[in-house]
Amino acid sequence: MSPAEKEAVQSFRAEVVEPSMTKLVVIDFWAEWCGPCKALTPVLEKVAAEYADKGVVLAKIDTDKNQFIAAQFQIRSIPTVYAMFQGQLVADLTSARTESQLRTMLDQLLRQLPIEGEAQAQDAELEPLIAMGEEVLAAGDAARALSIFDQLAEMAPDHHAVLSGRIRALVAAGEVDAAEAAIAALPDDVAKLPDIERARSALSLARSAPAVDDLAPLEAAVAANPDDFQARYDLANARMVAGDRDGAAEGFLSIVAAERDWNEGAARQQLLKLFEVVGLEDPWVSAQRRKLSAILFG
Repeated sequence: MSPAEKEAVQSFRAEVVEPSMTKLVVIDFWAEWCGPCKALTPVLEKVAAEYADKGVVLAKIDTDKNQFIAAQFQIRSIPTVYAMFQGQLVADLTSARTESQLRTMLDQLLRQLPIEGEAQAQDAELEPLIAMGEEVLAAGDAARALSIFDQLAEMAPDHHAVLSGRIRALVAAGEVDAAEAAIAALPDDVAKLPDIERARSALSLARSAPAVDDLAPLEAAVAANPDDFQARYDLANARMVAGDRDGAAEGFLSIVAAERDWNEGAARQQLLKLFEVVGLEDPWVSAQRRKLSAILFG
């Protein structure tokens, strides 16, 4: 190698390879004369800045000034964008031309790779605290759960799981308007995340099933006439709002078993919403899904 090529390699090693030992380095191969490169640059810079605390850094390689490096990577067209971790290329990000596309690809990589970033360290610290809040919420202690998630929100105001837990705790505590306002205040891209959709489902359920102070009249109505599906549906909703998810699920399932198409499948739809609120990966949901499948397909 010529002295210039050696210098280029040393620079690349210092600016790209060494940082990639612990971080995900997004390498942008570009040139001053390249129009598409200039259009892509703001997208890369913005998303890389947003993901900096997650261990993502952006390295820009001018192919005109670094022809030797570009040749080593067999760059035949620009812009070309790669991701490197621990000195190895782990993804071709060239097809990601919008912020949304780039975020999706980065999120997938960050889930798969042991990247060291401030956000990952914070997640590790918050995980047991969030789990505690979820357990308290599942146990029906809405006030205590809300207190826990309020404290977590002070620590991590933008954490999606914390936002979701706090909104669902507000719903469980009967503060439906506050929960709705919290969702409305979220940025559009955050409001579409699965964690927030789970909270939105909880809000939707609360709007469709207001709290009932005394369940005795509904229980008496069902006992007197088991074919009164509206009473059974209202009782299941009331139990759900009261935090009795087992009783709610049992009620909805009994309606589906007796008359699956009653009220255009309202019981099954409400049960599926309850699954979303509890969390589709929750073992309780898996067990209830098996019961529903047995009724529908058994």
